[in-house]
Amino acid sequence: MNQPINYMVPDVPGKLPWHKLKTVTATNETLKGYGCLVPKADYETFPVEIVTWPKQGGRPIDADTGNQAGTKQGIFDFWWEGEVLFGRNNAVKDEYLLGWSVNPEEADKNKVTDKLPERVLLWHCNYHPDGGQLFFPLDGSPFVTPLALPGDDVSPDKFTNFYFDGSHGLYIHPGIWHEGIFPLARKAKFFDKQGSIHARVSVNFAKEFGVFLDVPFILK
Repeated sequence: MNQPINYMVPDVPGKLPWHKLKTVTATNETLKGYGCLVPKADYETFPVEIVTWPKQGGRPIDADTGNQAGTKQGIFDFWWEGEVLFGRNNAVKDEYLLGWSVNPEEADKNKVTDKLPERVLLWHCNYHPDGGQLFFPLDGSPFVTPLALPGDDVSPDKFTNFYFDGSHGLYIHPGIWHEGIFPLARKAKFFDKQGSIHARVSVNFAKEFGVFLDVPFILK
Protein backbone atom coordinates (compact mmCIF):
# COMPACT_ATOMS: atom_id res chain seq x y z
CA MET A 1 0.00 0.00 0.00
CA ASN A 2 1.23 3.50 -0.85
CA GLN A 3 2.06 5.13 2.50
CA PRO A 4 2.31 8.91 3.14
CA ILE A 5 5.85 10.28 2.82
CA ASN A 6 7.42 11.75 5.95
CA TYR A 7 9.03 14.80 4.38
CA MET A 8 10.61 15.97 7.64
CA VAL A 9 12.38 12.65 8.30
CA PRO A 10 13.54 11.39 4.89
CA ASP A 11 14.07 7.64 4.63
CA VAL A 12 17.54 7.80 3.03
CA PRO A 13 21.07 6.56 3.77
CA GLY A 14 23.52 8.86 5.51
CA LYS A 15 25.87 8.91 2.53
CA LEU A 16 25.49 8.34 -1.22
CA PRO A 17 27.19 9.35 -4.50
CA TRP A 18 26.11 12.70 -5.98
CA HIS A 19 24.63 13.10 -9.45
CA LYS A 20 25.63 16.63 -10.48
CA LEU A 21 23.21 18.54 -12.70
CA LYS A 22 24.07 20.84 -15.58
CA THR A 23 22.93 24.42 -14.88
CA VAL A 24 21.54 26.71 -17.58
CA THR A 25 20.17 30.24 -17.47
CA ALA A 26 16.37 30.30 -17.42
CA THR A 27 14.82 32.03 -20.44
CA ASN A 28 11.54 31.44 -22.20
CA GLU A 29 13.54 29.53 -24.83
CA THR A 30 15.39 27.22 -22.40
CA LEU A 31 12.16 26.69 -20.44
CA LYS A 32 10.21 25.64 -23.53
CA GLY A 33 8.21 22.52 -22.67
CA TYR A 34 8.70 23.05 -18.94
CA GLY A 35 6.93 26.39 -18.51
CA CYS A 36 7.91 30.04 -18.76
CA LEU A 37 9.20 33.13 -16.99
CA VAL A 38 6.68 35.15 -14.99
CA PRO A 39 7.08 38.98 -14.98
CA LYS A 40 6.78 40.85 -11.69
CA ALA A 41 3.75 42.78 -12.97
CA ASP A 42 1.80 39.58 -13.67
CA TYR A 43 2.64 37.06 -10.96
CA GLU A 44 -0.52 37.51 -8.86
CA THR A 45 -2.89 37.20 -11.83
CA PHE A 46 -0.91 34.76 -13.99
CA PRO A 47 -3.20 31.84 -15.01
CA VAL A 48 -2.45 28.37 -13.62
CA GLU A 49 -3.56 25.42 -15.74
CA ILE A 50 -5.98 22.95 -14.13
CA VAL A 51 -6.19 19.47 -15.63
CA THR A 52 -9.58 17.81 -16.15
CA TRP A 53 -10.18 14.92 -13.76
CA PRO A 54 -9.21 11.58 -15.44
CA LYS A 55 -12.09 9.45 -16.61
CA GLN A 56 -12.71 5.75 -15.98
CA GLY A 57 -14.20 3.53 -18.68
CA GLY A 58 -15.46 4.63 -22.08
CA ARG A 59 -17.81 7.48 -21.22
CA PRO A 60 -16.34 10.99 -21.41
CA ILE A 61 -16.20 13.54 -18.62
CA ASP A 62 -19.11 15.97 -18.99
CA ALA A 63 -18.16 19.27 -20.58
CA ASP A 64 -17.26 22.05 -18.12
CA THR A 65 -16.79 19.59 -15.25
CA GLY A 66 -13.82 17.86 -13.64
CA ASN A 67 -11.63 20.97 -13.57
CA GLN A 68 -13.44 23.23 -11.14
CA ALA A 69 -11.34 22.87 -7.98
CA GLY A 70 -9.44 26.03 -8.84
CA THR A 71 -6.17 27.13 -7.23
CA LYS A 72 -4.62 27.82 -3.86
CA GLN A 73 -2.03 30.48 -3.17
CA GLY A 74 0.18 31.57 -0.32
CA ILE A 75 3.75 32.13 0.79
CA PHE A 76 6.39 29.44 0.27
CA ASP A 77 9.19 29.92 2.84
CA PHE A 78 12.69 28.52 2.40
CA TRP A 79 15.45 28.65 5.01
CA TRP A 80 18.73 27.00 5.96
CA GLU A 81 19.39 25.70 9.44
CA GLY A 82 23.12 25.15 9.37
CA GLU A 83 23.70 22.66 6.55
CA VAL A 84 20.04 21.57 6.21
CA LEU A 85 17.49 23.24 3.90
CA PHE A 86 13.83 23.41 4.88
CA GLY A 87 10.68 24.63 3.13
CA ARG A 88 7.15 25.45 4.23
CA ASN A 89 4.34 25.72 1.67
CA ASN A 90 1.68 27.77 3.45
CA ALA A 91 -0.72 27.42 0.51
CA VAL A 92 -1.15 23.69 1.20
CA LYS A 93 0.11 23.69 4.82
CA ASP A 94 3.03 21.32 4.22
CA GLU A 95 6.58 21.44 5.61
CA TYR A 96 9.63 19.69 4.17
CA LEU A 97 13.25 18.83 4.77
CA LEU A 98 14.35 19.52 1.21
CA GLY A 99 18.01 18.57 1.31
CA TRP A 100 21.52 19.14 2.63
CA SER A 101 24.71 20.93 1.57
CA VAL A 102 26.74 17.81 2.48
CA ASN A 103 25.84 14.15 2.95
CA PRO A 104 23.11 13.78 5.60
CA GLU A 105 25.35 11.94 8.07
CA GLU A 106 27.72 14.95 8.04
CA ALA A 107 25.10 17.72 8.02
CA ASP A 108 25.05 19.91 11.13
CA LYS A 109 21.72 21.68 11.60
CA ASN A 110 23.18 23.78 14.41
CA LYS A 111 26.20 25.09 12.50
CA VAL A 112 26.30 28.89 12.73
CA THR A 113 27.27 30.55 9.46
CA ASP A 114 26.19 33.36 7.16
CA LYS A 115 27.85 31.70 4.17
CA LEU A 116 25.58 30.36 1.46
CA PRO A 117 26.22 26.69 0.62
CA GLU A 118 27.50 25.81 -2.84
CA ARG A 119 24.74 23.27 -3.49
CA VAL A 120 21.74 21.42 -2.17
CA LEU A 121 21.61 17.63 -2.27
CA LEU A 122 18.08 16.46 -3.05
CA TRP A 123 16.57 13.13 -2.11
CA HIS A 124 13.14 13.70 -3.69
CA CYS A 125 11.19 15.36 -6.53
CA ASN A 126 7.55 15.24 -7.59
CA TYR A 127 5.01 16.43 -10.13
CA HIS A 128 1.38 17.52 -9.90
CA PRO A 129 -0.96 15.77 -12.36
CA ASP A 130 -3.88 18.08 -11.49
CA GLY A 131 -2.40 21.48 -12.30
CA GLY A 132 0.52 23.80 -12.90
CA GLN A 133 2.46 25.77 -10.30
CA LEU A 134 3.86 29.30 -10.07
CA PHE A 135 6.71 30.64 -7.92
CA PHE A 136 7.75 34.29 -7.62
CA PRO A 137 10.62 35.63 -5.42
CA LEU A 138 9.03 38.30 -3.20
CA ASP A 139 12.40 39.64 -2.05
CA GLY A 140 14.04 39.46 -5.48
CA SER A 141 16.38 36.60 -4.55
CA PRO A 142 18.09 34.79 -7.40
CA PHE A 143 17.26 31.10 -7.31
CA VAL A 144 17.76 27.74 -8.99
CA THR A 145 15.44 24.81 -9.51
CA PRO A 146 15.86 21.41 -11.20
CA LEU A 147 13.16 20.38 -13.69
CA ALA A 148 12.42 17.33 -15.83
CA LEU A 149 9.85 16.84 -18.58
CA PRO A 150 6.74 14.67 -18.00
CA GLY A 151 6.95 10.90 -17.84
CA ASP A 152 6.99 8.34 -15.04
CA ASP A 153 10.21 6.82 -16.42
CA VAL A 154 12.10 9.70 -14.78
CA SER A 155 15.79 9.36 -13.82
CA PRO A 156 18.48 11.75 -12.49
CA ASP A 157 19.99 12.29 -15.95
CA LYS A 158 16.69 13.74 -17.22
CA PHE A 159 16.88 16.77 -14.91
CA THR A 160 18.29 20.19 -15.82
CA ASN A 161 19.04 22.85 -13.22
CA PHE A 162 17.71 26.30 -14.17
CA TYR A 163 19.21 29.56 -12.84
CA PHE A 164 16.98 32.66 -12.35
CA ASP A 165 18.40 36.11 -11.58
CA GLY A 166 15.44 37.07 -9.34
CA SER A 167 13.81 39.54 -11.73
CA HIS A 168 11.23 36.97 -12.88
CA GLY A 169 9.34 34.09 -11.39
CA LEU A 170 8.71 30.61 -12.77
CA TYR A 171 5.57 28.94 -14.05
CA ILE A 172 5.64 25.16 -14.71
CA HIS A 173 3.06 23.13 -16.58
CA PRO A 174 1.17 20.20 -15.02
CA GLY A 175 3.24 17.03 -14.98
CA ILE A 176 6.65 18.75 -14.76
CA TRP A 177 9.03 17.10 -12.29
CA HIS A 178 10.33 19.59 -9.72
CA GLU A 179 11.05 20.07 -6.04
CA GLY A 180 11.08 23.40 -4.27
CA ILE A 181 12.73 26.63 -5.33
CA PHE A 182 16.24 27.06 -3.98
CA PRO A 183 17.14 30.69 -3.25
CA LEU A 184 20.69 31.97 -3.37
CA ALA A 185 20.20 33.25 0.16
CA ARG A 186 20.01 31.79 3.66
CA LYS A 187 16.26 32.40 3.66
CA ALA A 188 13.66 33.73 1.22
CA LYS A 189 9.94 34.01 0.58
CA PHE A 190 8.17 33.12 -2.66
CA PHE A 191 4.60 33.69 -3.80
CA ASP A 192 3.12 30.28 -4.67
CA LYS A 193 0.01 29.43 -6.69
CA GLN A 194 -1.02 25.87 -7.60
CA GLY A 195 -3.94 23.51 -8.11
CA SER A 196 -6.16 23.03 -5.07
CA ILE A 197 -6.18 19.23 -5.26
CA HIS A 198 -2.37 19.20 -5.01
CA ALA A 199 -1.92 15.57 -6.06
CA ARG A 200 1.73 14.46 -6.03
CA VAL A 201 3.65 11.74 -7.87
CA SER A 202 7.11 11.27 -6.34
CA VAL A 203 10.59 9.94 -7.02
CA ASN A 204 13.03 9.09 -4.20
CA PHE A 205 16.48 9.34 -5.80
CA ALA A 206 18.20 7.67 -2.87
CA LYS A 207 15.98 4.57 -2.90
CA GLU A 208 15.43 4.24 -6.65
CA PHE A 209 18.84 5.26 -8.03
CA GLY A 210 21.26 5.19 -5.09
CA VAL A 211 22.26 8.86 -5.48
CA PHE A 212 21.47 12.34 -4.27
CA LEU A 213 20.74 14.99 -6.90
CA ASP A 214 23.54 17.58 -6.71
CA VAL A 215 21.97 20.97 -7.49
CA PRO A 216 24.66 23.69 -7.86
CA PHE A 217 23.92 27.27 -6.83
CA ILE A 218 26.12 28.85 -9.54
CA LEU A 219 26.38 28.59 -13.31
CA LYS A 220 29.12 26.23 -14.48
